[in-house]
Amino acid sequence: MPAESLTNTADGGKTPTTGTKAAATSDRRRAVKDWLADNGALVGLAAVCVVMFIATPAFLTVPNLLNVGVQAAVVAVLAFGMTFVIITAGIDLSVGSVAALSSICAGWLVASAGLPGPTALLAAPLVGLLTGLVSGAAVAYGRLPAFIATLAMLSIARGLALVVSGGRPIDMPDSVAALGGDLGPVPVPILVLLVAWAVTAFVLNRTVFGRSLYAIGGNEEAARLAGLPVKRTLAAVYALSGLFAGIAGMVLAGRLASAQPQAASGYELDAIAAVVIGGASLAGGSGKATGTLIGALILAVIRNGLNLLNVTAFWQQVVIGLVIAAAVGIDVLRSRR
Repeated sequence: MPAESLTNTADGGKTPTTGTKAAATSDRRRAVKDWLADNGALVGLAAVCVVMFIATPAFLTVPNLLNVGVQAAVVAVLAFGMTFVIITAGIDLSVGSVAALSSICAGWLVASAGLPGPTALLAAPLVGLLTGLVSGAAVAYGRLPAFIATLAMLSIARGLALVVSGGRPIDMPDSVAALGGDLGPVPVPILVLLVAWAVTAFVLNRTVFGRSLYAIGGNEEAARLAGLPVKRTLAAVYALSGLFAGIAGMVLAGRLASAQPQAASGYELDAIAAVVIGGASLAGGSGKATGTLIGALILAVIRNGLNLLNVTAFWQQVVIGLVIAAAVGIDVLRSRR
């Protein structure tokens, strides 16, 4: 029996029977599921915001929302760099240490080498870029697994930060401390976050380089056979991750008004979590700048809300861990569909 049939109407026309209506309902349900799959992170952010507002009305005030943006800025910038890496099915465990090393080197150039303050704003991203390039070369040309190469760089960069600083903080000049201040009514870290998001979105959506990342993450061998420069691209991806880590290191140093050798410890896990919560797959081939931004905001909203509720930092770690586990679990289920 056919799934669809027609019945006569009073005016002699035809109207679809129950089978057609059922098919239309199924199509609508499928469309809703597809929309939720594409916008699940945004729905999650809205849900978390609603819960936090119900729990503490002080959450949805302008000063607090700006504070959430400032708290999200460093992790978000790190996560944007991580997005490039994860799209290619890689991982970068060194971004937190590279952020610390970049800010320490920039601070040392100003405090000890006597270079002008604005030099630090250029030196930190450059140090991050070079450090990431070393990791990228090890992955692309040395054929080291990304996990091992970046884990080694995590230790190396953190150790160098301690060596250069002697284990002590380095005061930053006013030109760097301004990164932790305000530009009019908007905190500078939020502006840096928005610029980093726009650059990431442009590279991923509007450039040949960005599109090639999805091809490599989807099937590296097929990308190589198609003529894409896979090794050069992978090296460049880790260099980009290091560049963003250097920028994040300067934002963090601006907020603290000093470069701390132990700064950004553990931030690499938050960066990875933000990318995955935002809808990227650890298997590679998917990921968006906007999703990563939403993922970073979800983490910041949760932490901010728990602070307002006077939840101890110990329990906050438990909650964040559960969120990360849930995000990875959703990624696994999504990859099996």
